Amino acid sequence: MTIFGRYVFRQTAGALLLILISLAGVVWIGLALRQLNLVTTQGQDTWTFVKMTTLALPNLMALIAPVAFLIAILHTLNRLNGDSELIVMTAAGASPWRVGRPLLLLALLVAVAVALVNHFAMPWSMRLLRDYVIKVRTDLIAQVLQPGRFSSPERGLTFHIRDRAMNGELLGVLLHDARDQKQVTSYLAERGSVRSEGALSFLVLANGHVLRRTGPDEPSQIIAFDTYAVDLVQFQTKGEHYGLKPRERYFDELAFPDPGDEDFKRNAGHFRAELHERFSNPLYPFAFVLIVMALVGRAQSNRRGRIEAVISAFVLAMGCRLIGLAAHNVVVLDAAAVPLLYAIPLAAGGFAVLFIRLGARPGRGPDLGERLLPALEPLRRLVPALSRTTPRSEAPARP
Repeated sequence: MTIFGRYVFRQTAGALLLILISLAGVVWIGLALRQLNLVTTQGQDTWTFVKMTTLALPNLMALIAPVAFLIAILHTLNRLNGDSELIVMTAAGASPWRVGRPLLLLALLVAVAVALVNHFAMPWSMRLLRDYVIKVRTDLIAQVLQPGRFSSPERGLTFHIRDRAMNGELLGVLLHDARDQKQVTSYLAERGSVRSEGALSFLVLANGHVLRRTGPDEPSQIIAFDTYAVDLVQFQTKGEHYGLKPRERYFDELAFPDPGDEDFKRNAGHFRAELHERFSNPLYPFAFVLIVMALVGRAQSNRRGRIEAVISAFVLAMGCRLIGLAAHNVVVLDAAAVPLLYAIPLAAGGFAVLFIRLGARPGRGPDLGERLLPALEPLRRLVPALSRTTPRSEAPARP
């Protein structure tokens, strides 16, 4: 790599790191605000709150990293043009690929990082987060319930304990589950304790009764027991399934699922879309580099046109990514749409390479950015501040 190439690589990598940290911080704050009820209503300590919020971050890194890379490329090329470095390189007859090669190398590193997050970091963090969620729900029953008070973690679910022994055992336990009106169940027991076994948690009741009613007009069924274990997993949010979600699974579990897996039978489309999304995501950093090079890669002395070209590159790149996200939903419904996930970034990059080659030839007239600006005239009108000129104040006429 040449000295200029190393310079461009360092400038872009530094901007990428700064922007990535900033975007990750903003996303983390957003996740923290959503999880704030862990501390305020569910009695969890601050460390658990921080861990659960941070573990949710890798799930979004595959989207954040390419966007941060796109902004870093635009910043670097715009800065090179503003400092006349890009102008000097163009005047010296340098090919646009002199600037593009270090950017493509950095795109390769970003793509590898995105692939590692998709295939390893995200499933690991999502599984760990799932275990923490189970632990929080267990702690809600074992620690947060106040003796003598009725507590409702969700609509239709009520807990009550008479007292709590010194060893943490629950005394006088009442558990009423009316979330499903077709089967209302009540548990009454003299004692109870929460026990965990791996990722599972149970409320073990002693000396009590189970009352079941299958309809408003049906008589209640009463079952006496000496010991009864209630699976706490069933008391998660209504409609939520406890099995591993596609994003919580590793590559081999997505590519070669167990045919008898109920989750796979129920969500085969989501398994398929998640698998191919993990392989197509790393293509977007390359597509972003080529799109930006096609629009902003050549020197331009017109400041207004330069700003419009930067905005156009950002809009086109983000439009490409949004189309890819829409294709993900289509793949969930139809397996025949799988090639779309790969065709979108590859086609965008291919057209960008074609335009770069056309724009790099001498005597071909204005570059691609200038040729596309008339087509993007409606976009320019949406941001009139970019093209508005400040009128000079005229001196007052002498009498």
